[in-house]
Amino acid sequence: MLVKRCNRVSGFFKAGIVFLIAFLSLTSEAVAQSDGFSKDSLIFGFKVKTGGRFDNVRMCVASPPGAKGGMALEISFFTEIGLSDNMSLTVDIPVMRPVLFAAAFKMLQFEPGVTLNFRKVSDGKVEFVGGPALGIAFHYGPDYKSGPSGSERGPSFFAMGPKIGGYLGVDFKRPGEIFNFQLGVSPYITPMFSINDPDNHKGVIAGGTLDGLFRFTVK
Repeated sequence: MLVKRCNRVSGFFKAGIVFLIAFLSLTSEAVAQSDGFSKDSLIFGFKVKTGGRFDNVRMCVASPPGAKGGMALEISFFTEIGLSDNMSLTVDIPVMRPVLFAAAFKMLQFEPGVTLNFRKVSDGKVEFVGGPALGIAFHYGPDYKSGPSGSERGPSFFAMGPKIGGYLGVDFKRPGEIFNFQLGVSPYITPMFSINDPDNHKGVIAGGTLDGLFRFTVK
């Protein structure tokens, strides 16, 4: 059962990557060349995130019933808006888990967020980027004691909470090119509280991801 669930997650994950790469390849002709990051920069792209978490609230589809947490995979779209020559705001909208969990497990896990990035400007090939992140986590589904279906599956409930974290990354510069890559880590903690739930579920999610950012400069 667990192997089938992991294979299903992996299949959706690979399909999502292929779709996003194809989409961005088709739209790349409309993207302008970049001479480097500035206060006028507008960047869009997608993130591929992998990591792990402790979670004593939500069911983890890749872990057995009763496991408090497990692996974490996500693909998200993002937009980065330049605020100054060394500061930007990134808006992150997850797409893989909301679609996958709704279609395959009749669940909702949706965690949009924003990050205020500070950039260490350099004349070298890389620049360091980092800053605080704030988001909100929405959940609808069973708790961590539940299985995905049948008699194992427990009752669903709605919960939400603030996602507080940060980001630290390395930006691999490519002046004059429309595309560049950034690699970083995103630790976070999220206290969760249920709403209109007879069992009054509450707890905490804590973890982190390794993020690969595929960045396309619009201006």
